[in-house]
Amino acid sequence: MQESGDSAPRGAHGKEVSHVPVLLSEAIDFLAVKPGGLYVDATVGLGGHSYEVARRLGRLGRLIGLDKDPAALERAKARLAPLGEEAPRVTLVHDSFAALADHAGEGSVDGVLADLGVSSLQFDDASRGFSFRADAPLDMRMDPQSGQTAEQVVNQLSERELADLIYEFGEERRSRRIARAICRARPIRSTQHLAEVVSAAARPMKPGIHPATQTFQALRIFVNRELDDLRQLLESAPRVLKPGGRLVVISFHSLEDRIVKDAMREGAHARTYRLLTKKPVVAGEEEVRQNPRSRSAKLRAAERL
Repeated sequence: MQESGDSAPRGAHGKEVSHVPVLLSEAIDFLAVKPGGLYVDATVGLGGHSYEVARRLGRLGRLIGLDKDPAALERAKARLAPLGEEAPRVTLVHDSFAALADHAGEGSVDGVLADLGVSSLQFDDASRGFSFRADAPLDMRMDPQSGQTAEQVVNQLSERELADLIYEFGEERRSRRIARAICRARPIRSTQHLAEVVSAAARPMKPGIHPATQTFQALRIFVNRELDDLRQLLESAPRVLKPGGRLVVISFHSLEDRIVKDAMREGAHARTYRLLTKKPVVAGEEEVRQNPRSRSAKLRAAERL
């Protein structure tokens, strides 16, 4: 399971959650923030990237931050507060980045940033059910106020539907075996129970990688409609960007990266975009050492023509 990052918020039990924005300097460089411009952080998370964008925008600029998670918006608001009178006009919106075009006018935006990783606010809070590291209810919703939970998916889908879901969104070759084991073990209510069922059905493929990793990823993507929302974001971006506006996307697994790569290449072929990254930008050795979560991050960027 992959996550992205910001500073150091507090978890559900008051413990500090270590979190650093992934590929921060690279993302800011590719955005080429113009003082007084309009920028959208499509995945505001804990506000790490937004803070650096806002700092460069100045009081005449405007920043729109979108996030499905209302708790993340509160954290981002607190993160941006120290800017004080030098802050741009900030609008934080509880919505998916799929709704980008609903919050930004056509040809009005100087830059769009999307960091697609799961925030540590979600991943490190055991009660959210994203991780098998601690026992918790199977939830996995980025927006805890709407949509079906992972528990409902695991217990209500047919064996074939589960197998297809785990194969498509988790790229798990043992999906049929895992789906069969899940159906036999129903009802499954907790992260620990699901992890145990998957582990018994499928041994680790790689040293150090938990055998349930891909199944948990698949459920999270399905529950949150992550790939559908990403496609909608990429479809809306060229409509809202000004000529010369930048689109910067940080992805964390091959399914996301493939969608981003294809959309930008198609845009370049149609002369909608100029590609700024022929190959994805990845974290350097020092960043990976300081923040292991950055290891799988890939950044792609394009400029609106």
